[in-house]
Amino acid sequence: MAEFQYKMIGPDGKAKKGHISAKSKEAAVASLKAEKNTVTYIEEVNGLKKGINLSFGAKVKPRDFSIFCHQFVSIVSAGVTIVDAFAMLQEQTSNKALQNAVRSVHSDISKGDTLANSMRRQNGVFPDMLCNMVEAGEASGSLDKSFSRMAIQFEKDAKLESAVKKALIYPIVLIVVMIGVVFAMMTFVIPKFMGMFDEIGGELPAITKALIAVSDFFVGYWWLIIIVAFAIAIGYKLFYGTEKGKYIVDKIKLKIPALGPVQTKSACARLGRTLCTLLGAGVPMIDALDITSRSMDNVHYKIAMKEAKDQVTRGVTLSRPLKTCNLFPPMVIHMVSIGEETGNIEAMLENVANYYEEDVQNATESMMALMEPAIIIVMAGLVGFLVLAMLSPMFSLYENLA
Repeated sequence: MAEFQYKMIGPDGKAKKGHISAKSKEAAVASLKAEKNTVTYIEEVNGLKKGINLSFGAKVKPRDFSIFCHQFVSIVSAGVTIVDAFAMLQEQTSNKALQNAVRSVHSDISKGDTLANSMRRQNGVFPDMLCNMVEAGEASGSLDKSFSRMAIQFEKDAKLESAVKKALIYPIVLIVVMIGVVFAMMTFVIPKFMGMFDEIGGELPAITKALIAVSDFFVGYWWLIIIVAFAIAIGYKLFYGTEKGKYIVDKIKLKIPALGPVQTKSACARLGRTLCTLLGAGVPMIDALDITSRSMDNVHYKIAMKEAKDQVTRGVTLSRPLKTCNLFPPMVIHMVSIGEETGNIEAMLENVANYYEEDVQNATESMMALMEPAIIIVMAGLVGFLVLAMLSPMFSLYENLA
């Protein structure tokens, strides 16, 4: 699948732009025209453009969508029409990107368009999962239930995202502080000790010579260090923006002792919650698997879910491709298999989601328990090296005087 950026004129006469994934340029144009849009410009986004694409807009987070869905259910439950509900939601939504999208949706549904189609036109602001749930709710006459389910879904997603971020914040802060302290010591503090070393005279210890050499490099080439650091960061972003790069990096993430289990448990929780929500709303299994594959963060789980979708389309049970991909734990496979045999797969998927959502919390706490002492030990080693290197000449002087 390639990604294309486009500009078009919508059926309402408004100019719009955004991104779309498709197998080819022709398929992307056909998909846009199917919704009665007039495509004025379309171009494939290569790895370089994807890598350096920086968005400074107000991103809509799962927590924002959760609040939005809860508000919609509350308003509609009070007997307010959908059109009036979206008019009210314009004023209650704080996220600018979501507020603009809600305003456009309100304009479209006021003209008689369906809510699902109106939401799909908003340049990807509303997730595919939400749009499909809304479409299923409109068809079954249970739109409030669809939004209620999605409110829970987004709330769970927000908790998962928050748990992982919380586990990473403290180690990242420690690493940044450690790098800052080392840079300051090598650039400003150590050079001030040079004169003292010269006054001591004699042969300096090897550890002190090594420290002086490193300090001289920092002082003389600090600009090169900064350039190299930025080059590595940009190079990683560009590499990860390519299909091959994402495949390699995500494979490494699954192999890292502390991070790998978190990625696996998070994917299992996402699989269970997303499929359960979609199937419960009446979305067909094939469409549900397609949406689930796009919701996965790790590309290997995306590939696995796409393969599962293809096999289920051919009549294979879902548990078989989940087993053959060797990415999901046996518990997930057994639970899905039992659900298929008993005809109660939604309940089994919900059990999977509940179990692994809680397990992600435990896994992130375990990751923090491993990372924190490791970083502290590294920091202690660096500080010990600096102290020993600076005090070694003084110890040598005292020994000579004695």
